[in-house]
Amino acid sequence: MGLRKLCSRAISVMQQAPDAAPKAGAAREQQVQQLFSEIAPRYDLLNHVLSLNIDRSWRKKAVDKLGWEGAKSGTFLDACAGTFDLALELSGRDGLSGRVVASDFAHPMLIYGKPKLHGGSVLPVCGDSLSLPFPDDSFDGATVGFGVRNLSDLTAGLADFRRVLRPGKRLVVLEFTVPPNRIMRAGYLFYFHNVLPIVGRIVSGHPWAYTYLPESVKEFPGPADLGSLFETVGFTDVGWKLVSGGIAAIHWGTA
Repeated sequence: MGLRKLCSRAISVMQQAPDAAPKAGAAREQQVQQLFSEIAPRYDLLNHVLSLNIDRSWRKKAVDKLGWEGAKSGTFLDACAGTFDLALELSGRDGLSGRVVASDFAHPMLIYGKPKLHGGSVLPVCGDSLSLPFPDDSFDGATVGFGVRNLSDLTAGLADFRRVLRPGKRLVVLEFTVPPNRIMRAGYLFYFHNVLPIVGRIVSGHPWAYTYLPESVKEFPGPADLGSLFETVGFTDVGWKLVSGGIAAIHWGTA
């Protein structure tokens, strides 16, 4: 696509962009489901391009925190699974003989991610993370990559993750945050609010998905506050670690 066409497309989608501010309650659920259903065809490309491929290393570090080695033949949950990148990072670990149930309520994400699945170690399930379609004490560990930020009720979502975990098993959450360093924060916010929305609109053709992203990060609790929410719903041994200078954070807690 030539530069003139790219610019025309960017102008066109920006002119069509509605209010991309995160909504509340049921409206938020509809907003998120629509967004991820519509960007599913180019979701993987945009993830890796817009993060400069750093997201791959974040997922590896998140799985390292899960403690799956204690249940090598167990059953694990990857909620808000999208196109399965985090589920595949877990299922591909040497020595893991169990399976990963990958749940997401945006069905097109599961459809577009399915060609990446080989064998039966990752099982896709269309399910809402606020009311997971699984019995209590079902899983030997759970992960969420860049998903809890989109929940319309964060506390309820964390409580349901704890409900489906077996006692003593761990939840690991990978999520965007804002860098604590003043200089890095300034550069990050400039990129997030000025560069990312334009590139995201050009590549995806979606008028507001990549404006919603920085807005959702801006309103999301910081690491300490999210850690407190983990404890509020009953997780113990709660902790977190900033990665890449605080662009993202890995959180964990034990059920």
